[in-house]
Amino acid sequence: MSFRPKVISTFSGCGGSSLGYKMAGCEVLVAVEWDDNAVATYRRNHPATAVVHGDISLLSIDKCLELAGLKEGQLDILDGSPPCQGFSMAGARKVADERNYLFKEYVRLLRGLKPKVFIMENVPGMVVGKMKWIFAEIMRELKESDYRVRAKVMNAQYYGVPQQRKRLIFIGVRKDLGLTPTFPLPQTMPIPLGRALKGLPVDPSTDIKKAQYLLWRRVRPGESFAKAHYKGSFFNSIKVSPAKPCPTITKTPRQLYHWRYPRPLNVAELKRAASYRDDYEFIGSDSQAWERIGNSVPPLFMKAIAEHVINNILKVEVLRES
Repeated sequence: MSFRPKVISTFSGCGGSSLGYKMAGCEVLVAVEWDDNAVATYRRNHPATAVVHGDISLLSIDKCLELAGLKEGQLDILDGSPPCQGFSMAGARKVADERNYLFKEYVRLLRGLKPKVFIMENVPGMVVGKMKWIFAEIMRELKESDYRVRAKVMNAQYYGVPQQRKRLIFIGVRKDLGLTPTFPLPQTMPIPLGRALKGLPVDPSTDIKKAQYLLWRRVRPGESFAKAHYKGSFFNSIKVSPAKPCPTITKTPRQLYHWRYPRPLNVAELKRAASYRDDYEFIGSDSQAWERIGNSVPPLFMKAIAEHVINNILKVEVLRES
């Protein structure tokens, strides 16, 4: 029988990381998420996974183990992407932002479940400037949970994702396993967005305000609208280039515009740029889909990380036990 690592996913969003784990051959037993729309999308695409819809602080260790059908220490991977808005370079970067401390709930589950490995994802802004002390606190808490821990800024564009997306990845291995966490080497060259979108139906629609349309016309593919604005406004609005990976997709809708047609990227294009399958269904409006994709871990990115962990840590442990 083939080895199928068991995963519990926290702060699961719409299921991007879970899809990546499944692509890597894992079984995602439990997912935890509080956002209504994200839960609806997750359930539509991952019907076999038990979803805890609510506040993670109310989820007990015993209930988590019961849902997973496991005992303490049997879980292979605890996954999680605690909310990152408080650390983001695109936000206000407030040290006191309560979202910065949701990682403590992740640590609580980590210490109670005692998985063999954990994988945690966040924004690279966590290791910049005034946020560094929070990063140091997180590393201390994780190491004091009896894990060997390493963190590295990785870029999804080198792992089959046609998107320039840097993320801070934490990998921890339970100390009793005697193994050191490592990270996958780059696997692919950056994939141009134009190549990634090939085969999609042509959408020549127009959906843009007049002021932005004038800027869209004046900038070249790959440039921000700010380059054509006399005050440098609309710097987050970008006409994407077909010759380069897509810029980072954020949760804010209508910031990435097609290079040929005066409109934002549509949902089908966003899914391709984030490495979702074409048949992955997003519940609700296009704006909600944009937010879900912008907040998620690109599936192929997580697949690469999960495969590395499986082959270099989990399978090593299985062989030692056999």
